[in-house]
Amino acid sequence: MLKDGEKGVVLQRDKQTYAIVPHIPLGIVTPGLLTRLSEIADRYQITAMKITSADRIALVGVKEEDVDQIWSDLEMDPGAAVGPCIRSIKVCPGTTFCRLGKQDSLGLGAELDKRYHGLNLPAKFKMGVSGCVNQCSENCIKDLGFIGKSNGWTVTVGGNGGPRPMLARKLTSGLSTEEALALAEKVIDFYAKNAKKADRMGRLIERVGMEEFMRAVL
Repeated sequence: MLKDGEKGVVLQRDKQTYAIVPHIPLGIVTPGLLTRLSEIADRYQITAMKITSADRIALVGVKEEDVDQIWSDLEMDPGAAVGPCIRSIKVCPGTTFCRLGKQDSLGLGAELDKRYHGLNLPAKFKMGVSGCVNQCSENCIKDLGFIGKSNGWTVTVGGNGGPRPMLARKLTSGLSTEEALALAEKVIDFYAKNAKKADRMGRLIERVGMEEFMRAVL
């Protein structure tokens, strides 16, 4: 029996089959990728293909003996779907596609994904990048969020869902993309060095105080 995260699998409710979750950066797919996923699902009699809340496509109902061959056929890396790490970056269409976009959320999100996806941390860590104040990437419940405005990026911290939900708080605003990336590095580094096991960003800020946190990262 494989453990959650081993070979990129997640054990399902029946305790016999798995879901595998390929990494699809920013949730952007091509017709060719969709065709490949569909063909593999048919070939291995996958129970379902589930579009997840993190914009991934999970193949559900995978038999243990098929896991290695499916990954070989997919030619894709596993998504960071479980465990204490940085999960897939949730990103809206931004100025690339959306008429409401104020900043390039796909560009910032792609760089964050490249730098941090799967990075091991004391607890799961979620990021959202929204190109406007509508926050379609649910920044308000993300550990670290970026909201595009006409004058640059507004950065929020400390949000999360779960049994003890918290809303994110504004950290700063008016940042260029380069400045936003530099701040992300400081925030993640502070979290990695100071958070306790299973401590989400909001709990860490509660413990050290927002003013102390701001002095450390700004």
